Amino acid sequence: MPVVVIANPKGGVGKTTLATHVAGYFASQGHAVMLGDADRQQSSRLWLGLRPPPARPISTWNVSADLIVKPPRGTTHVVLDTPAGLHGWRFKDVVKLADKIIVPLQPSVFDIFATRAFLDELAEQRRAGKLRVGIVGMRVDSRTIAADKLRQFVDSLGLPVLGYVRDTQNYIHLAARGLTLFDVAPGRVEKDLEQWQGICQWLNA
Repeated sequence: MPVVVIANPKGGVGKTTLATHVAGYFASQGHAVMLGDADRQQSSRLWLGLRPPPARPISTWNVSADLIVKPPRGTTHVVLDTPAGLHGWRFKDVVKLADKIIVPLQPSVFDIFATRAFLDELAEQRRAGKLRVGIVGMRVDSRTIAADKLRQFVDSLGLPVLGYVRDTQNYIHLAARGLTLFDVAPGRVEKDLEQWQGICQWLNA
């Protein structure tokens, strides 16, 4: 049972957007998915409450900000949305659980430096062969200088950039309805689905 964790110690970088979409992608592939939310804001849990009955089911994994336990049996894929400020024993618990960690990162010098120590720690875990780690650039145009700077920074850590998610109202409108790109007609979100191809390939690998 793969466990995919979405983590970044900095807030406001798009963790919940990634977590809900990873869960939505797995559900679209016919998997039995559980989405856990260890953030006190419970944004992912709120999103699940908005999800309409006709949408592919995604179950709730009851975790708390202070206690991250093993996911229950009876599911095939698990996604965990984590809080800002993840460090110490919480970080160690997450690493023990995770098969893969995705780090959303905005191409801002402030975001990059705020996340540097966390990425260094993940890079060490990756080199030790304990888990797979990937970066997703959030709210960025891959053709810009900012994206190039982000890629250079991540390359220096030896971590792969899985893709770039553009800044679009599609994510806001879908979140308000408890949906993801993978729940609507592909023609409506074709450009965004293209950006997810590399992320989905990495999830399936």
